[in-house]
Amino acid sequence: MSRVLVINCGSSSLKYRLFDGDETKAKGLIERIGEEGGDAPSHSTALRQIMDSIDLTGLAAVGHRVVHGGPRFSEPAVIDDDVVSDIVALAPLAPLHNPPALSGIAVARRMLPDVPQVAVFDTAFHATIPPEGVTWAIDRKLAERWQIRRYGFHGTSHAYVARETTRLLGKSTANVITLHLGNGASACAVEGGRSVATSMGLSPQGGLVMGTRSGDIDPTVVFHLHRVAGLPLDEIEDTLTRHAGLIGLTGENDLRAVLQRRQGGDPAAKLAFDVYCRRIREYVGAYLAVLGRVDAITFTAGVGENSPAVRAASLAGLESLGIVVDPERNQRAERVISPDGMPIAVCVVPTDEELEIANQSRAALRSS
Repeated sequence: MSRVLVINCGSSSLKYRLFDGDETKAKGLIERIGEEGGDAPSHSTALRQIMDSIDLTGLAAVGHRVVHGGPRFSEPAVIDDDVVSDIVALAPLAPLHNPPALSGIAVARRMLPDVPQVAVFDTAFHATIPPEGVTWAIDRKLAERWQIRRYGFHGTSHAYVARETTRLLGKSTANVITLHLGNGASACAVEGGRSVATSMGLSPQGGLVMGTRSGDIDPTVVFHLHRVAGLPLDEIEDTLTRHAGLIGLTGENDLRAVLQRRQGGDPAAKLAFDVYCRRIREYVGAYLAVLGRVDAITFTAGVGENSPAVRAASLAGLESLGIVVDPERNQRAERVISPDGMPIAVCVVPTDEELEIANQSRAALRSS
């Protein structure tokens, strides 16, 4: 059961990785799928080309990343027709992500009919959040009918990073605040390996400031833009998901470009950086309260792993709470960037979502 092909069909990309145990035998990324003017093929065509080009002999499973599992899936699922139907039904909750995943599943099932397929859901790790952490104070019957609640995302990353942080600390169990900071960004409070709070909600739109997404806003903003500004709902949705966040504040969705402009004295870039880091600090404070005791705060993903400036600014002013970033360790991006002996360690742990999907796929087959 060592060889697993992991397929991650994003909204406009396709990432794959072939594992033999923990060893990577092949991997790749195709971007700009479906974008206007892009040269990349469709998800289905790209995946067929990939699977024809790599050695899939002895394959034990194909693991598929599926963004939204809704209330139905709280753990990975071995895929059959019923599971596919359920993922189709959940597509309105993740219209940009679940349909590409379904395309990947269809191609893999067709090309490898005798190989088990496993769906690993971004939302599943957060199924352990207690009811008061996923329930919003809206009409209960309306929420139940339309499945409106907090689901959370980046679950494979938060699960992997929390576990690796616990191992790094030399503990058998730990309370960890994980900060997945990439073009998409989310925070998670992990208590002894279980998610108990997370920043994203019904969709990947809520929570932290992101590359093109607003994160948390007053819902009245939508009503105001519709009723007063006269914008149609589709345009408001597009504005808040594709033209907000860093790109909305600066015209740049890449934090590296924002940092360069900030260093050059650009006031818009400085404000965007400050807004970005303050939102992270606010969630860290909230999750300190949720967990009560915290062993570590861990940064991961593209920004979290590579931006000393974000790590330092996001935790600035929390020294009285036992949270300190050592400037030299931070600049070197050591695994522990807090001084020795601090009550709360600050860590940098590279995420590996594909490895987590491979391992969860193996576990799902063992338990099926």
